[in-house]
Amino acid sequence: MNFQQLKIIREAARCDFNLTDVANTLYTSQSGVSRHIRDLEDELGVELFIRRGKRLLGMTEPGKALLSIAERILDEASKVRRLADVFSSETSGVLTIATTHTQARYSLPRIIKAFRALWPNVRLELNQGTPQEIASMLLAGEADIGIASEQLTNHDGISAFPWFSWHHALLVPQGHPLEQQSVTLAALSRYPLITYRQGITGRSRVDRAFQQAGLVPDIVLSAQDSDVVKTYVELGLGVGILAEHACNDSTEGGEALVTLSAGELFEPNTVWLGIRRGQLQRNGDASNWLNLMYNAGF
Repeated sequence: MNFQQLKIIREAARCDFNLTDVANTLYTSQSGVSRHIRDLEDELGVELFIRRGKRLLGMTEPGKALLSIAERILDEASKVRRLADVFSSETSGVLTIATTHTQARYSLPRIIKAFRALWPNVRLELNQGTPQEIASMLLAGEADIGIASEQLTNHDGISAFPWFSWHHALLVPQGHPLEQQSVTLAALSRYPLITYRQGITGRSRVDRAFQQAGLVPDIVLSAQDSDVVKTYVELGLGVGILAEHACNDSTEGGEALVTLSAGELFEPNTVWLGIRRGQLQRNGDASNWLNLMYNAGF
């Protein structure tokens, strides 16, 4: 038995037993994955997976038991790899932050600048993804800190703390009719809309507001990040609904845009900070970073 075999068992469960996805995740071949599984089953003398032909459909009871053990072993192994960082100087090393595009682009720049001024020898890595991907990175030990929506509160393995709340705003080209009227959900529903895609922070509140009002919004385009929403508003394709703090610099390289308040139309959103429970943290970097964020004034 070896670590690669244990990683394959773990990734097979995460990838819904699709061996092609497992191979891609572990940067190996599908035939290599299959061989490792056969060798491990031969060594243990039990079948770990339920099969239909060459396809894996699920895990047997012995497979489920081994998966639990494999996850604990790999978790402890990741802590061993972090020991050198933990016991080295807290003024150097790498701090990995998983966050959304909107936070990386609009909320974090001045915090990163302040952190770099105080700890110039600590390298920062920003890994961008969806809230679900950020939670997965934290749980897998691939990030020290996660910054995302309430998705971080849905996992027992993550300790999450509220950072700041924000409201949606509307972005329209200069001269748009909505500038001259009271903005309501009914008025918005008469225009094509551009907003975040499903699963991105804030989209559920937009959908819920229209649903509760008995209205069907005309969402003509949905995107993962705020800059894409702004680009298509500039092209005149619709009214943008996005995070208020992403409406800065809304005249860059295109038609002038106007920001309209939408705080009364949609429920507020909360940005959460998350760290994995039990993760071996570097001596001071994570706490230094968190202190800076809480003092940032949002």
